[in-house]
Amino acid sequence: MTKADLKRQVLAAIDGRADEIIGLGEQIRRHPELGFKEFKTAKLVEETFGKLGLSPKGGLAITGVRADLRGQAGDGPTFAMLGELDALVVTGHPEADGTTGAAHACGHNAQVAGLLGAAMGLVDTKAAQHLAGRLTFFAVPAEEYGDVEWRVSQAKAGKLEFLGGKPELLRLGHFDDVELSMMIHTTSRTEDGKAGVPSSNNGCVVKTIRYVGRAAHAGGAPHMGINALYAAQIALMGINCIRETFRDEDTIRVHPIITHGGSQVNVIPGEVRLETYVRGRTVDAMMAANTRVDRALRAGALALGAKVEIETLAGYMPMVCDETMAAYFKDTMTPMVGAEHYRQIGHRTGSTDMGDLSQVMPVLHPYIGGARGTGHGPDFQIVDEPLAYIAPAKALASMAIDLMYDGAAGAKQVLAKARPPMTREHYLSFQRSVGKSELFDGATA
Repeated sequence: MTKADLKRQVLAAIDGRADEIIGLGEQIRRHPELGFKEFKTAKLVEETFGKLGLSPKGGLAITGVRADLRGQAGDGPTFAMLGELDALVVTGHPEADGTTGAAHACGHNAQVAGLLGAAMGLVDTKAAQHLAGRLTFFAVPAEEYGDVEWRVSQAKAGKLEFLGGKPELLRLGHFDDVELSMMIHTTSRTEDGKAGVPSSNNGCVVKTIRYVGRAAHAGGAPHMGINALYAAQIALMGINCIRETFRDEDTIRVHPIITHGGSQVNVIPGEVRLETYVRGRTVDAMMAANTRVDRALRAGALALGAKVEIETLAGYMPMVCDETMAAYFKDTMTPMVGAEHYRQIGHRTGSTDMGDLSQVMPVLHPYIGGARGTGHGPDFQIVDEPLAYIAPAKALASMAIDLMYDGAAGAKQVLAKARPPMTREHYLSFQRSVGKSELFDGATA
């Protein structure tokens, strides 16, 4: 069977399952779950893989699910296709969970539906008979780096080390046998077209900050207190003042929030807590900006004579998409969506833990449309179900065939050209070196 014939059969099989694939995506959308808590979604994925005759392994990094399909046309590398399980807290989203506030305002439900749809098409047509190596279908947890205090508590309890899904899966060895990987993200941005590939994404470090002052009666004895909220406000002002010192080409982003601003209005705040990311295009730029942010955080404590506890956590590494894989994707998507709707997106300033995988293997992180509204916003919604749910399934399956047909010639071509910047051991060592805690006493400095 020719590669073109195999693709036609697989894509037709996906079309035959279109209603089921869309239904799975919509079911996941209606039941959003936060990172490392995606138990219902993981169960649905595991059950769906099982119905296809695969042998899924669940509970990976708490909620991850992996199923493998071995090619029958010879040995070769392992190509992993990924879908992210988690939602995120979005205030005001009409479909947010009433208890957790979680909503699928980033399209991860479409990712998982596409992953399951690709598995259906490849299994239903027995495509593995014509492919070499191994295909891995991997539903991964916790890409959205939120709920930080809870995740830190899980790390302190020994249930996690890294606080993002793919870094934790890397640490645990669940990607040790994977040589290249990809996933497809939903986009609502009209400038992204119906499909496209970014060249790169920012990385980030994550910080939790706790200012400790001294509580006192806010009306009767404010002079007896040390206002932790004012210390935090000065730190935030300092961060804003250094923004103009960041170089445009480093695409630095710092966006702190106050998670606890005081306990009672008639009490001088004795404790205030913040969280922030420090994002940058390269590791060096990211870490240099982090040093400046730390200076501003200390300045707030110094001004008020408060203490500040600064905890820096390993976040996500900068991502670079593999050019050879991107060329295959363009060849796949151009006839599917039309050349006029395909885009080369350029650099994006958000962060993803696909960046962590890109440090140790060639990866691809393209975008497909079908949504409208603001990503991570209350108006985000899927409006074109075939584009959002079915096109990713077809794209993943087509990429699997392009890479693993003819003795996995495509995958071998990717691997021959790729130069990942880190070994897995180097990656783990670096991420562990990022984490640190500092206590600065502004009263004694």
